[in-house]
Amino acid sequence: MSSEDSQANNSDEEIPKHGLQGPHPDERPHPTGRRNSQGIRIDPEVEAEHSPRRAVISALVEDEPGVLSRVSGLVSRRQFNIESLTVGPTTVDGHSRLTMVVEEPDPGIDQIEKQLAKLKPVIAVGELDDDMVRTELVLLKVEGEEPDKVHAVTDMYEGKTLDAGPRTITVQLTGDEQKIDDAVDAFRQFGIIEIARTGQTALARGDQATVPGEEPGTSGEPTTPANYDD
Repeated sequence: MSSEDSQANNSDEEIPKHGLQGPHPDERPHPTGRRNSQGIRIDPEVEAEHSPRRAVISALVEDEPGVLSRVSGLVSRRQFNIESLTVGPTTVDGHSRLTMVVEEPDPGIDQIEKQLAKLKPVIAVGELDDDMVRTELVLLKVEGEEPDKVHAVTDMYEGKTLDAGPRTITVQLTGDEQKIDDAVDAFRQFGIIEIARTGQTALARGDQATVPGEEPGTSGEPTTPANYDD
């Protein structure tokens, strides 16, 4: 047998007849988890560590046309859910305070803050602590067939009657979310015709700044956007 024939026989022995060398496909390791909307595979154990939680984010913004739509559009494009969004004037002319309630895992809340900070109209942004002072307002229009009972429930929840007619009664209520929810449930017995809720607005407690750089107790607010790392 020539050397060439010997080499050919050795090659035939080294190369499998079906496919390449290695473990059978059933014996090979397979990645676990699913892929998110960006195609990135998610480890279910790691993902399970981040449970969604409700967070209240406050931001100082410049009064510019379309600033509210830009903020809400930025958050919605990244598939974050906004539970409520309120905006109103601050102690500085030309500035407004935006209060947003979201329910996301911690990484998502962190991304919301970072992305908001990159918007030009946003001066400063931050998440409020759990001991914040927060409230919301609700207007309720109910059937007026039992005015005495409606007024009794209104007084029970420290509300105010804004309009009382022969067929409807409109009341105003303020308080934390639990109080508002309880009041709405109590008014259902009369038949709620219309309802309007503002969503939560909030400030940090005591002399703590509500957003980074703000000076509580004065009219001082940061004049340049705060720096946030990517």
